[in-house]
Amino acid sequence: MRTRMSMIMDAGVIACAMLAHTTPARAHDTDGPESATLSGSSAHHARTNAHAPLGVMGDHMHHKGEWMLSDRYMQMNMDGNRDCTSGLSPATIATTAPNRFSGIAGQPPTLRVVPTEMTMKMHMFGAMYAPSDMVTLMVMANYLDKSMTHTTFSGATGTAVLGTFSAQNQGWGDTQVTGLVRLYDDGMNHVHLNAGLSLPTGSLDATGTVLAPSGATPRLRMPYAMQLGTGTWDLLPGITYTGHKGVWGWGAQYIADIHLGKNSEGYAWGDKHRLTAWASREWAPWISTSLRLTGMHEAQISGIDPLIVAPVQTADPDNYGGTTATLGFGVNLLGTEGALKGHRFAIEAMLPVYRRLNGPQLETDFSLVAGWQKAF
Repeated sequence: MRTRMSMIMDAGVIACAMLAHTTPARAHDTDGPESATLSGSSAHHARTNAHAPLGVMGDHMHHKGEWMLSDRYMQMNMDGNRDCTSGLSPATIATTAPNRFSGIAGQPPTLRVVPTEMTMKMHMFGAMYAPSDMVTLMVMANYLDKSMTHTTFSGATGTAVLGTFSAQNQGWGDTQVTGLVRLYDDGMNHVHLNAGLSLPTGSLDATGTVLAPSGATPRLRMPYAMQLGTGTWDLLPGITYTGHKGVWGWGAQYIADIHLGKNSEGYAWGDKHRLTAWASREWAPWISTSLRLTGMHEAQISGIDPLIVAPVQTADPDNYGGTTATLGFGVNLLGTEGALKGHRFAIEAMLPVYRRLNGPQLETDFSLVAGWQKAF
């Protein structure tokens, strides 16, 4: 935990140092064109809390002719296993969790390969453009780096550890294209529709070398969690509400991820529903902080890839999804003068407060997102 907190503190110190010399922005300064038709909303864009916490995507719109570029870095750390709401040790999984593929030649009755840790790092490169005041278009490309550490138990039974190994996969993931449609804006309250589509640009057939319970080291197709894409065209419908008054900002967003049919390998990720709400306070013209609560439900994977067969929990489509709740703490920083004017820097750390998983599966114990945004 000390390392994670150091990451947050270091990022905050660097960003604050970059912005400390700036001067307060005037109320009528904006990130976008001064000819914006919605003057109340335009003025609000000059505030540090005009945007949602960084982990919320598609949270705001732009005025006609305005562009915005962004780069977000996200890291998610998973450590330890859970089935429903109970933690499980690797030895318990290896001796009691049934192997879906038992009966196939070479497959033991229980899961003899147990994931113990996983780290996912992702760069999200985004661009937004508003062809009109009523519509903002957004595209986001993702580059992922996934690594997972496993413990292999010797033979078909017992708790003797044979060894450990790691698997890694990196590359471009799926690409999201979204339209934001303004429904209501009175200068203090704003509502827009999120209408998105995820394009299956990530690969599904990456392989890796594993340590089998027999001691062999075959090269197999990696389980679902280690692949880079869904392989399906996915609808991303949602709705976003934001509000502001004085130094306070608030908002809520619902987003779904609906998979359209199965992919070329014979499966589809479970549909996902996410509801998040936040509140923020501006402490100075260049800094605000936020608190965010997020609830998410994800269904199990439907179907199965016939080439993903191994005595490991991640090879079983039933061991995916669940219901979780996380609490996020964020900092937004806004350059108000000079070379940094209009540049936004933000960071958000998220901790789990509830996890009910379709296990056994690895549990997320910490995630962090940091990034930059600039409108012009």
